[in-house]
Amino acid sequence: MKKEQKPLTIEKIKAAHAERRAEIRARLREFESVWENETDERLWEEMVFCFFTGGCSARMGLRSVEAVRPILQTGNHHELADALRGRHRYPNARAGYIVASREFLQEHCGLRLREKLSGFDDDLERRDWLVKEKRIKGLGYKEASHYLRNIGLKGYAILDKHILRSLAELGIIDDPKPPNTRSKYLTIEEKLKNLATLTKIDFDELDLVLWSMKTGEILK
Repeated sequence: MKKEQKPLTIEKIKAAHAERRAEIRARLREFESVWENETDERLWEEMVFCFFTGGCSARMGLRSVEAVRPILQTGNHHELADALRGRHRYPNARAGYIVASREFLQEHCGLRLREKLSGFDDDLERRDWLVKEKRIKGLGYKEASHYLRNIGLKGYAILDKHILRSLAELGIIDDPKPPNTRSKYLTIEEKLKNLATLTKIDFDELDLVLWSMKTGEILK
């Protein structure tokens, strides 16, 4: 499918949503099923996927997860890096993210991620913990939001380059540069929520609509 050309308009967003609504809702139901039905091992795998996508593509993340899946629970740095060579742009660094984060989560909550993430009363506090916990590596606000969405938790904006460019084209933000502080992230997230209200498109669906308009596909 051809990528969406400028100028982006509210009308084009509504039309794209109408065309892709069924596929987008099916994908969101897949994410919800992860939270409802999958194991903590799967929640850990989804976190690792988001380690892989930071600064890289979703497709590279998918290829990388396939490569390390058999050793995600027990592989050491050397084994993980070897598995990632030729699959990920930064095999050594990402192997380090996995080992450091896994060791911390095993110590902190026995890798019982559903129990841990369920324990937050506030959605923002849940995401803040993932970002601010220094022993969890590789999750900024975008990656933490991506992770929470992919395991079926709603209301988080994934402010990647495609979403930011869309908001800039619409004149909602001045610059598509990624927000580098919590405050800036929350400000743009609120603008995206306002756009969802304006277009009458569910907030979580809107993220996938805009992403698909830029990439031509609906991934994760």
